[in-house]
Amino acid sequence: MIIKQLSVFLENRAGRLTELTGILADNDINISAFSIADTTDFGILRVITGKPELAEKVLKEQGFAVKITDVIGMIMPNKPGALHHALQILTDNGISIEYMYAFTNGEGRATAVIRTDTPQKAIEVLQLHKMELLKTGDVYQL
Repeated sequence: MIIKQLSVFLENRAGRLTELTGILADNDINISAFSIADTTDFGILRVITGKPELAEKVLKEQGFAVKITDVIGMIMPNKPGALHHALQILTDNGISIEYMYAFTNGEGRATAVIRTDTPQKAIEVLQLHKMELLKTGDVYQL
């Protein structure tokens, strides 16, 4: 249930993101989800790939600063109040969220990728409350 996410530091310059996606494409690595946060000088790309360990290796070989972190993916209905309900469960159990990003698949379901300092506890709490979690098989390539 824990998903490996890459955090990549990118200089804010034209073509740097294109270079990164080209490296992943050349190594047959699929991108399942991503988020970019930026500052004046650099951005942080958070990306879930089909082959996280290989992605880390090939990106480091090309000079990118990369770190792998553990996240969880929580699946919920794509309807008003669903995210609030899930977050309330986490809050009620003392689980704080460092950051998150979300996406919908267009089929009535949404996924929120959550980074917390207690991922195993978050998984246990969400499962106890019958929340569906993203599985590694949903995003990792064979």
